Amino acid sequence: MSFLFTFIHWFIKITGYIPYLICCGSKIFFKNKKVQGRHVKGKAIIVSNHIEIWDYAAMMFAFPTRTLRCVVAEVMYDNSPLMAFFLHILGAIKVNRDIHDFEFISKCNKILSRGGVVNIYPEAKVNKENNNVRAFSPSTVYLALESGAPIIPVYTSGKYFKKEKNRLIIGQPFYARELYNDELSQAENITAITEKLRQTIIQLQNEIEKK
Repeated sequence: MSFLFTFIHWFIKITGYIPYLICCGSKIFFKNKKVQGRHVKGKAIIVSNHIEIWDYAAMMFAFPTRTLRCVVAEVMYDNSPLMAFFLHILGAIKVNRDIHDFEFISKCNKILSRGGVVNIYPEAKVNKENNNVRAFSPSTVYLALESGAPIIPVYTSGKYFKKEKNRLIIGQPFYARELYNDELSQAENITAITEKLRQTIIQLQNEIEKK
């Protein structure tokens, strides 16, 4: 199935690149391009704020050399059978927020163990207040600690289908395990690192607003 997902992603990237640029292409900036550019080496968790459903397209084209497996809430699957089918063929990872579903952690771990890339939006839902990054779900950091995969923070301004071009900034990767404090409990560590991740993305937001 991984071959199918990769094939579909490349087909979409090749056939959809020009329409994407015309309709909602992003101007891309970097915290430090020498440390992290648009190519992702090995396993990684790409984490971003979430303003529009088009954020995933922005991530897909921002990191063009990799297949991003996106964590998607159950509400998107419930919209229509066609949407559910489209998400399935894209290799999306379903999470049911209403029942505190953690099965997606296991699915993400399997992808990461094979050197894959997972895309997560820890605000857990679309946030139209794009100047206010909401509290993050702790599951992203839990996954990072368990898998050992680096987190690549990204901020996107969420400007799609508008005269003003979307702006996206790619931050520097970091390892959650390197921030782990043995003097704290696991729950305290996850809470602290989750807030660190959120503040990192807020810092990227502040940087891009100055550009």
